[in-house]
Amino acid sequence: MATKIVQLNWNPEEEFSLRDNSGYTVPMKPKGVSASDLLPMALAGCASHDVVSILGKQKLDLRGLKVSATATQDDDPPWRFRKIHVHYTAVGRGIDPEKLKKAILLSQEKYCSVYVTLRDAVEITYDYEVVEA
Repeated sequence: MATKIVQLNWNPEEEFSLRDNSGYTVPMKPKGVSASDLLPMALAGCASHDVVSILGKQKLDLRGLKVSATATQDDDPPWRFRKIHVHYTAVGRGIDPEKLKKAILLSQEKYCSVYVTLRDAVEITYDYEVVEA
């Protein structure tokens, strides 16, 4: 079983920052991203990596992928996430929409640890489109 460690550092001059085990740093609010935005960002990032990898193995002419994640949270503390909708826009030449859909489903069902972790706690929906380059 893999173990991953992330670290948070706070000091009065730099505010909050997160660092992963490779040393990459993510600044947090007030100068960076909010902690709650990291959840839909992680979902979009995890799923996107999978989709690009799967479509690449299929030798599709993918030239770009844009993903947005729209999250709905409660209005009152602790501001629980209720729904995250993920929209994929694949840009390329001759991308088969059904192959894109299958790649998204494979990510959700088999590869994306963030999706698998969240799916029983948050309603996650998706849609997609293909744009010819």
